[in-house]
Amino acid sequence: MKGNIFDTEFYKKLENISLNVRMLMNEGAAGGRKSKAKGSSVEFSDYREYARGDDFRRIDWNAYGRFGKLFIKLFMEEREALINIFIDSSKSMDFGEHKKSEMALKLSAVLSFLALNNLDRVCINDISEENIKISKSMMGKNMFSSCIEHLQNIEFSGSTDINRCIKKKALNGRGVSVIISDFFTEGNLEEVIKYLVYKKQEVILIHLLCKEELKPELEGQIRLIDSETGEARNIAVTSQLLKRYEASLNEFTNNIKELTRKVGAHYMLIESSDSIEKVVFEKFINTGIIR
Repeated sequence: MKGNIFDTEFYKKLENISLNVRMLMNEGAAGGRKSKAKGSSVEFSDYREYARGDDFRRIDWNAYGRFGKLFIKLFMEEREALINIFIDSSKSMDFGEHKKSEMALKLSAVLSFLALNNLDRVCINDISEENIKISKSMMGKNMFSSCIEHLQNIEFSGSTDINRCIKKKALNGRGVSVIISDFFTEGNLEEVIKYLVYKKQEVILIHLLCKEELKPELEGQIRLIDSETGEARNIAVTSQLLKRYEASLNEFTNNIKELTRKVGAHYMLIESSDSIEKVVFEKFINTGIIR
């Protein structure tokens, strides 16, 4: 991820918005969200083991004296949301004059900042082939630099089976799962979305495509090479072929949009050449992802 995506003004704007999480939060440590569970924010509920990034002021030192381990007190009303960000790190994401990979990393950084700023817990998962690389669980503003460090180390290569990758992730309790991808994936996308819903996740699909894919400016005899498989194909680009491509692309995006509508998930299509400000303060707000 090249450069600093936040200038001072953008940073200040981010501090005034938050992720709009609709679901009932009934697990996790005390955070910045109100739960519909009975009780007040000072009513004790349960314990869980301490994880890096937790507020050390919530450590129960009496429990540490008894068990030799650090435990966090959980409360009834204010609960954190667990935000899982899944980044498609296949080679096709590294395509375009304005690379989809760069926008994916920027959006992941923004979503991480918003979550940490609201005392939610964040985990970044980069997926490629049938593998998933999982960051440590992070909470608190001081962990934002760790998010950036993880994002900077993501490499985009190979292909991705989103379905197989995400099913390797342990999802315990309610949370939010954000998938950032061009969705040129092997496997069944509908299956993994339904799986996440079954696992009590609020699902957000961010569909990234570049200008070259949305509005290809091609003509004549060309040779196309698949960036993931290396497969090559010679084609003759005509106006009729471009119309067929546009129809297929619309069908592709509409099918994903309709699928997310049926299961109550969020969907947005983003062009990788859009400014990060436009995406966050227009598209995110218009689709209700942030408030």
